[in-house]
Amino acid sequence: MTGAEAVEKIVGALEAVDGLRPATWLSADSAVDLSPEVVQVRLIATRLPIPPLLDRAAAVVRPVLVGTVWENARLRLVVTDLDGAAFA
Repeated sequence: MTGAEAVEKIVGALEAVDGLRPATWLSADSAVDLSPEVVQVRLIATRLPIPPLLDRAAAVVRPVLVGTVWENARLRLVVTDLDGAAFA
């Protein structure tokens, strides 16, 4: 799997997590950084509390990485913004 394919699959997998969305300002690439040591995903939270959302995000992203060069990378999920809808 190429890096671009992995990014697309990660972004797609995150669609299953209600309350989080990838921080894709310009493209899917802007939300995900891949390296053999760390896979970092920038997210926007649309509801609270955040810790259970991050647990769910990790549960959907980790399987995408199985069998790739990023399989053993540390997964870093970063909430970069909180949507106002989270407070409603």
